[in-house]
Amino acid sequence: MPPGKRRQSNAMLYTLITFVGLFIVATTVAVIYYVKAEELRTTTADAQSELAEMASSNEIRLVGELVGAQMSGESNLGTLLRYFDQVTGLVLGQPVQTTSAEVKAKNAADAVAALMVKAQPYIALPAADANDPNGPDPNDAALTTMMADLLAGLEQTIEQKDAVALQLQKLQERFDDATAVWQQTREDLTARVNEYKTQVDQTTADYDDLKALMEQSSEQRASNLLKQLEDERATSRQLNQDLLRTQAELQVAQERLDDALTQVSKIQPQPDQEAAAQNADGQIILVDDAAGIVHINLGSDDRVYRGLTFSVYDKASGVPRDGKPKAEVEIFSIARKTSIARVLSSEARNPIATNDIVANLIWDTEKVNQFVITGDYDLNNDGKPDYNATGSIQALIEKWGGAVADAISAKTDFVIIGTEPVVPPEPTLEILAADPTARERYNAAQARLMQYNEIQQQAQSLYIPIFTYERFLHVIGYQSQVGKAGAF
Repeated sequence: MPPGKRRQSNAMLYTLITFVGLFIVATTVAVIYYVKAEELRTTTADAQSELAEMASSNEIRLVGELVGAQMSGESNLGTLLRYFDQVTGLVLGQPVQTTSAEVKAKNAADAVAALMVKAQPYIALPAADANDPNGPDPNDAALTTMMADLLAGLEQTIEQKDAVALQLQKLQERFDDATAVWQQTREDLTARVNEYKTQVDQTTADYDDLKALMEQSSEQRASNLLKQLEDERATSRQLNQDLLRTQAELQVAQERLDDALTQVSKIQPQPDQEAAAQNADGQIILVDDAAGIVHINLGSDDRVYRGLTFSVYDKASGVPRDGKPKAEVEIFSIARKTSIARVLSSEARNPIATNDIVANLIWDTEKVNQFVITGDYDLNNDGKPDYNATGSIQALIEKWGGAVADAISAKTDFVIIGTEPVVPPEPTLEILAADPTARERYNAAQARLMQYNEIQQQAQSLYIPIFTYERFLHVIGYQSQVGKAGAF
């Protein structure tokens, strides 16, 4: 074969081999691509099926809005599960059990349902199905609503508890006051029973004497009576002489005392007997006319307490001699340095003003004032002296921190006098025969009148302020309260 032909045949052979090789390579690549494409299509279909099971196309499109802020290093699903764990932790507490979301949701729902069943008696929940022993469905009520209702109920319970505690405190105070009054009444009644027993014993003795006298003959009775009459006359003459001598000595002593007091008064003026009764205890610092209350510069540090009354006086004129105030107030709220009082009474033409002074004769922030009470009192305004009126006034004084003594002494601060005790006529023999206790009542009335006069004289000589019952009520801010039940 010529050389030109051989070279052309080799070139075609090479070209054919190359074409066949390329065809084989292309076919192989096509087969591989097809296989890979089918595998990818299958994988994509499986992934799409799995994705459809996990979320719809609309949920996938809004996954950012549904999940919220994605946590660093986690997927949207992981972030959603983390948020779900946080909610589960709020319901069941930490740490959250490692389990499926279904189990976590069921455990949380069961816990909420159990709480709702327990909370049914305390809060308003949807009506339960009569066939469902587990109570209402937790999905029918919000947990936050239930908690809000429970918190509201708790606050209401706390308020009711505070109100009941305050009411209990007031009842305890009233009970203590009633117990004190009962104890005092019991002691007074016991004393009166003892007095009556003594009177009965004396009456029995007198009866025995009269019986013995009746058993005597007429001549013996007349002789005994004449002898007793002579003895009484002799005793009367002796007592009269002693009385005249004592009166003469008293007159001389009184003249000497008057001379001495006159000399002392020239050197040093006599003290003002009413000075102690005109001292103010506090001051008005704020007035709320609309609410009918005032604020006073006295608090718990000054031993002020609820129920204490004060008289209010004009800041310029001070406490007048008759003690009549422009207003009366009663403490009902106390702080350490101040207190709030309700206005009990006031004068429309002379209203309470800032810097007005307040006073209560019984109460004192620094000491215990001592009182002496004498005379008769008509507490219920029925025109007759009241039994145990002195005991009632004494109980009021002691309730407000004062003390009461039976007689004047150097410790006495104030004297309260009622009306002069009435002494009945001296009983005759006929009256004594009908009522043997008449003499004892007559002697007791005379003793009370003598004590009444002596206390006044001693108070004047010692420059102790003397208060009538009406003036006493004025200076303790209690005039408007005496007509009310439980005032004493």
